[in-house]
Amino acid sequence: MLYLRLSRDDGDKEESNSITGQRELLRDFIRSLPELREYAVRIDDGFTGSNFERPSFKKMLEDVKAGRTNCIIVKDMSRLGRDYLGVGYYTDTFFPEHNIRFIAVNDCVDSDDGENELAPFRNVMNEMYARDISRKVRSAHRIRGNSGEPLGQPPYGYGKDPLNKKHWIIDPEAAQVVRDIFRIRLEGKGNDTIARILQENGILNCTEYWHEKGIGRGGKKTQPNPYRWKNSTIRKILTQQEYCGDVINFKTYSKSFKDKTRIDNPEENWVIFKDVHEPIVDRDTFEQVQKKIIKRTKRRAPKSENGEKSIFSDLLYCADCGHKLWYHVNTINKNICFFSCSNYVKDYRGNCPTRHYVRADAIEQVVKLELQRMAQFLRDDEPMFADLLERKSNREIAEEKKRLEGELQKARMRTETVSRLYKKAFEKNAEGLLSDEGFLQITHEYDVEQLALKAKIPQLREQIAEAERQAANKDKFIAAIRKFMQMDELTAPLLRELIDHIEVYETQGVGKSRTQRITIHYRFVGYIDIPAVPLTSHYISETRQGVAVEYIPA
Repeated sequence: MLYLRLSRDDGDKEESNSITGQRELLRDFIRSLPELREYAVRIDDGFTGSNFERPSFKKMLEDVKAGRTNCIIVKDMSRLGRDYLGVGYYTDTFFPEHNIRFIAVNDCVDSDDGENELAPFRNVMNEMYARDISRKVRSAHRIRGNSGEPLGQPPYGYGKDPLNKKHWIIDPEAAQVVRDIFRIRLEGKGNDTIARILQENGILNCTEYWHEKGIGRGGKKTQPNPYRWKNSTIRKILTQQEYCGDVINFKTYSKSFKDKTRIDNPEENWVIFKDVHEPIVDRDTFEQVQKKIIKRTKRRAPKSENGEKSIFSDLLYCADCGHKLWYHVNTINKNICFFSCSNYVKDYRGNCPTRHYVRADAIEQVVKLELQRMAQFLRDDEPMFADLLERKSNREIAEEKKRLEGELQKARMRTETVSRLYKKAFEKNAEGLLSDEGFLQITHEYDVEQLALKAKIPQLREQIAEAERQAANKDKFIAAIRKFMQMDELTAPLLRELIDHIEVYETQGVGKSRTQRITIHYRFVGYIDIPAVPLTSHYISETRQGVAVEYIPA
């Protein structure tokens, strides 16, 4: 049996390393051996020699075990593999146990001639070659990644620019599906619901879409239901920052050149380049979705009796423990809906000592009154309203800039320190005071830290720049308030455009003297202490369920 292998690392520049060259060489060799006339050929084209999980190699082993061959011929030892332990196992143990004659033509190895003393050394040299190639590939990979070139395939919704394969362009059809997924998620629908909606609308899943367009992206070519979307796929789409127009490199890594398993890299080691290609989803929408995903509690909230969700779902949080408030429907009186802490010790075996109960209609009325107070303030004195937002924004921006600049200075100083340590390790190794193995281990750790610092420094700079750009946020907030002024009722999209989250405190007192504090944190501007306006010096309103709400602004 002839075994031919071409690695991605070998390339095809030299004919001797090509599949065609290997086949011709081995055929010429067989002509010189009259005892070898009938033979089969197994080919692994484009597979590394550093591991043995190759399809044709595994089939060849099956042939050996089944007794379908008694001789294996390769061009040289490196074609069998570049892992000296693995190659040694097959040549010294596996092949002899199965009475297989092994021949490596160019290395003058023939197991019928007895043990070849040079073969182990050749195996070691082949592994060193593979290690060196891997190091060079990783280095080139690192350089490309740090330069902003996308290292992975474009996600669903993008394709490669025909004029520049390193640049992504929008695929209009798939991009619209991505936008719909984000829109539906902002409306409060979960991943399973989104997947069901896409299936009902006859939208091909990602894999089937690529197959239909003739894009080779892996996956099963035939699926029982090409319109079935998975929860995990929806989640992946909703969390991909690339849809904002960014390139994110080094999300995964492998431990060694022998192990191709990809391991998730911590986010602090990612290298992010913003606004590289055209965005499918605006950054504001993406961030809103991330907040909904990140703030999701570990346990699933109990479903309401009728399956409905409140417009305040995912907005209310316990002021004491920070957990989300879950929406409920009273089992006896279906007209009563309420929220309670998802971490309450008695209901859910959590650790929050109090329930933080609040009626859904009461919270709706209070928020509406607070927004009306905000709108009245804007209506009565817009210059003063804008000045309040600007002063608050400037103060917070100054504090955030100071913190970020401190982190940036620390990162720069650590970068200089690591460079000095790297130089010292090199000098110790050159002087014989540090072994090669120790040097490689230490410098690898320094390389990892340097990469993390190189990624962190531009991120901090971008965050500082973003903090400086926050002054424009007051205009977005004012525009959202104006939109509220034109509407009669609160809606889920409007609330999420205006409000980041609402903190609900435990009730104080009993009976008619019972009070409950609620703090609204707005998007773009956070909590706002609004001066008193005539609308809300003292206000009592009836909710839809006949419960009186006395609203007293802080």
